[in-house]
Amino acid sequence: MAITVEGLTRSYGPLTAVSDLSFSVGPGEIVGLLGPNGAGKTTTLRVLAGILKPSSGRVAIGGDDIVTQPIEAKKRLAFMPDEPHLFEYLTVEEHLRLVARLYSVPDLDARARTLLDELELTGKERSLPGELSRGMRQKVVIACGLVRDPSVLLFDEPLTGLDPIGIRRMRETIVRRGTAGAAVLVSSHLLHLVEEVCTRIVIMNQGRKVADGSVAELAARADLAQAGSTLEQIFLTMTGRRHDERPG
Repeated sequence: MAITVEGLTRSYGPLTAVSDLSFSVGPGEIVGLLGPNGAGKTTTLRVLAGILKPSSGRVAIGGDDIVTQPIEAKKRLAFMPDEPHLFEYLTVEEHLRLVARLYSVPDLDARARTLLDELELTGKERSLPGELSRGMRQKVVIACGLVRDPSVLLFDEPLTGLDPIGIRRMRETIVRRGTAGAAVLVSSHLLHLVEEVCTRIVIMNQGRKVADGSVAELAARADLAQAGSTLEQIFLTMTGRRHDERPG
């Protein structure tokens, strides 16, 4: 498996944000990581990316342990966080060149041209982050992650700040990477997007996994028989919310 999570627990003092979480993502899979606010999704992604250390349990990226083999593991992955943190005085092009130098990316010019076109950043090469919209900055972060063609992609709310056309193009970008064989984990509150692009769903609630499977598999579960067949109905049932509430 490209991503293996076994018994992951992450605590902040007395608060346990993630508890005994296990799941995997194979090459070519696009898995949606869902849950209400505070469910532990971002903490999970940050542990997978090696930003946080697990309190217990194990995370492996392509077979390499993220704690004991961090360099090997991190070479395989790209983490696109929900907040686009960029260097204030580097242009879009300079951000891509910096990443390329750090990871010894070959053929940068060709890769950069393709990515800039795919993410609708052509013409913004010489722009500084302060000159870009929030959605454009998000695209720059994603371009920096994709330019080195990693085999594991971690997206945390990748559509924040994008307009409808940008959302459609980003959906195509995510699907394209999964089709090419990358293992993709996407955390998003946009359930219709997750239902459209993801091959499997992992739902968390209060730090624990409460469901894991395709939408069809979850809808067929005996304990969800009354929930209905849509992902929204399944989500509301598994997280203990009323069906007149919207996902947070």
